[in-house]
Amino acid sequence: MNAALPALANTPLDAARLRADFPILARQVHGRPLVYLDSAASAQKPRQAIAAESRVYEWEYANVHRGVHDLSQATTHRFEAARERVRRFLNAASADEIVWVRGGTEGINLVAQSWGRSTLAEGDEILVSTLEHHANIVPWQLLAREKGLVVKAIPIGDDGQIEMAAYRALLGPAVKLVAITAMSNALGIVAPAAEMIALAHAAGARVMLDGCQAASHAAIDVQALDCDFFVFSGHKLYGPTGIGVLYGKAALLQAMPPWQGGGEMIARVSLEEGTSFKGIPHRFEAGTPAIAQAIALHTALDYVEGVGIQRIAAHEAMLLAYATERLAALPDIAIHGSHPDKAAILSFTMARAHPHDVGTIVDREGVAVRVGHHCAQPTMARLGLAATVRASFALYNTWDDVDRLAAALEKVRKLLP
Repeated sequence: MNAALPALANTPLDAARLRADFPILARQVHGRPLVYLDSAASAQKPRQAIAAESRVYEWEYANVHRGVHDLSQATTHRFEAARERVRRFLNAASADEIVWVRGGTEGINLVAQSWGRSTLAEGDEILVSTLEHHANIVPWQLLAREKGLVVKAIPIGDDGQIEMAAYRALLGPAVKLVAITAMSNALGIVAPAAEMIALAHAAGARVMLDGCQAASHAAIDVQALDCDFFVFSGHKLYGPTGIGVLYGKAALLQAMPPWQGGGEMIARVSLEEGTSFKGIPHRFEAGTPAIAQAIALHTALDYVEGVGIQRIAAHEAMLLAYATERLAALPDIAIHGSHPDKAAILSFTMARAHPHDVGTIVDREGVAVRVGHHCAQPTMARLGLAATVRASFALYNTWDDVDRLAAALEKVRKLLP
């Protein structure tokens, strides 16, 4: 939370007022006011972040780091100030531990292709949870196929939470990496990340923490968590697409070879003597980066912390409780992910109606929800589901949005055979 606003920690969030900062929420869909309940896929953007990105292109744009002219120098300063802003947001020890990537997916792939390829050997084991987004499964499977590694799944219970007894049993000397989500994108379940990280370290394993969902709903302190790697995407944190962050402990990043080659990441290139590389974080940032997007992410983080992450979390918790109560009272609705440690996401199915049909019908009422397996097919398979309807909440959602969803679902039910 923004240290300048400590008195706001227990002050209710005025979502109706904040909605004015999000231009898209003023539009209509199918002749009805938009109810946007798909922020887990991508959050809408406040006008402040939109203006910040636009200003770069309209008034300040130049490439960064290598220019001596005024525009390049000024833009480089803002670009690196955004890196420092992310460091404060995550409470990393140094800005050198913050690597710009295109999104959380690229951050995970960077770790797999650099740390994983240079560190892991045949027979080593990687643990992933059954809650994972495909982006925190597939890169490890690809690496395992290449290097003869073993990927094992940490099971979840019927309530969607990770089974800690099973996790402890899987932690053996062959386990070199635990790759887990901090918060499930499909169910909203919040994993016991701090405990899992401590257990992994005690067993001699490193930990990759996928924070793409969690970063917009809770304060993140990578030093307190003691995770080895952490990723998040700007677009889920009210910022632009095309920008994300990989945090890595400095000692680990310094030992990792570059993943991609190109401009900016080199110290010297010689056709005769080969190439030497810059230090961290620049050795992992080949080519022209997402300049305007990084600067706009700075503004988005200022916005989130200006509102107060604790206030946002409290507001979303009340919305989730209200939505759970409203939908549980409707006939034919089954809610999935019942463990109490969850946030901002309500995943459900409706008897006799395919989730895609539900999503299509409620869209005609102006209500945008997500349907499908949510890039979490192992989660769906464990729960015996092909797909769910997912309503996800953000700082701009209101109780009226929940009521509109419930009313739209009543219309769906009346169309059922």
